[in-house]
Order: sequence, then C-alpha cells, then structure tokens
Amino acid sequence: MPVKKVRWEERTQTPLLVLAVAFGIAYAVPIVAPGADPWVHRLCTHVEWTVWGAFALDYLVRLALAPDRRCFVRGHLLDLLAVILPMVQPLRLLRVVSTLLLVGRRARMAPQITLTTYVAGAVVGLMMFGSLAVLHVERDAPNGNIKTLGDAVWWSFTTMTTVGYGDHAPTTGLGRVLAVGLMLSGIALLGVVTANIAAWFISRFDRDDAVERRQTELLEALTLEVRELRAEVARLSAPPGPSEPQEVPSPTAPTA
Repeated sequence: MPVKKVRWEERTQTPLLVLAVAFGIAYAVPIVAPGADPWVHRLCTHVEWTVWGAFALDYLVRLALAPDRRCFVRGHLLDLLAVILPMVQPLRLLRVVSTLLLVGRRARMAPQITLTTYVAGAVVGLMMFGSLAVLHVERDAPNGNIKTLGDAVWWSFTTMTTVGYGDHAPTTGLGRVLAVGLMLSGIALLGVVTANIAAWFISRFDRDDAVERRQTELLEALTLEVRELRAEVARLSAPPGPSEPQEVPSPTAPTA
C-alpha cells in the first residue's frame, strides 16, 4: 500500500469519526424534536450533507492516491455505492445508509479498534439509527403504533435480537424494509458476537493447556534431575569395597 495513502487514512481517521458523530446528532434532532425552529432543521440538513461530502472527498482522495485505480474501484464497490446513492435520490434515509457504510469501512481500517469494540459500536449505532428511521417513517402513518422514541427503541431491540413480541410493528412499506434490514443485521451481529465469545474461550483454554503442559514438562525435568542427584549422592556415600591384593615382589638372589 502506498505510503501517502496510509498516511492519509491515519490522519483522517479521527476527524471522520468526529464528523460521523456530528451526523448522528444532526440526523436525530429533527426526528426527536420535530417542532424545532426551521433554522435548526436547515442546519441539520447542511451538517448531514457536509459529513457525506467529507466521506465522498475521502473516497476520491484515496482513489487518487491508489496505484491501480481500477483495482481500487473493484475492491471498494460498497464505498462507491455509498457515495453515489444520495446523489441519485437525495433522501435522508439514503444519506444515513451511505454514511453508516462509509464509517464502517473506515472504522475497520483502524488498528486500535478491536473487533469487540467495533461490534459493540455497530450494535449501538444500528439500534439508534434504526429507531430514529422507523420513528420518522411510522410516526405519521394512519395505522402506525410506533409513535414515540421509546416505542422505536423497544421495537429496534426486540427486532435485532429476533425476539419480536409483536406489540410494536411497522405498517408502512418503507418501515417493513427497515425491519428486514434490522433483522438481518441483528442476526449477523449476534453471530459475530457469539463467534467472538467462543473464540475467546477457545484461546483461553488453549492458553491454559499450554501453561499446564509447560508446568508438566518442568515437573518431569525436575523429577529426572532429582533422580540423577540421588543416584550421584548414593554413589558418593557408598562404603569403599575391599582393596585388591597387591603383588609382592619376588626375592632376588644375593649378589656375589
């Protein structure tokens, strides 16, 4: 990967995450407070488009810094789709989906963000935006029963966990599309969480087994060394055996 591209991604990681938080606030304010002043709604709309523009600019810069632009486009089709969607039809929901996709792609590049942190953030973000989106769609529906933010959060939680009590449910077509997306996302995230927990237990057991094997090897080595020392001590402390008879020299004849 080119050095300039790596430096760009490292330097823009934190600012883009801050902009994503600002986008979440700008998206939530008009839904939570629909009776706010018109200038508040206009400000939130400008913030949403500004954040989307920042992520679109980030995509274009990374495309320009890529050594093979065709390969970059083929490898980042989801990013390209997230950049183009709001331009095709400027709906607030499309801006939400696009920004979430772009934030997720950049967050996975951050080495300091572990899988557990990313999954927890994805769960919270998905629940928050799912609640706000379904509230925005269902609040004015004639037969809708999701009228407050509390109803929307409860519905999102039961939908993501695939419990589905049925006390609250979307009645509009767009609301049901959101429900399907939230169900599939909830199943995927729960699968990731379950797999992550299972991997943690397996790694913990493997680590404990490795420590136990190491201790067993040390005990065996110490036992062997003690046996050798005992044998050496026994050999040194054993009484000496009978001495071998010495040869007596034969008498020589007297000289004349």
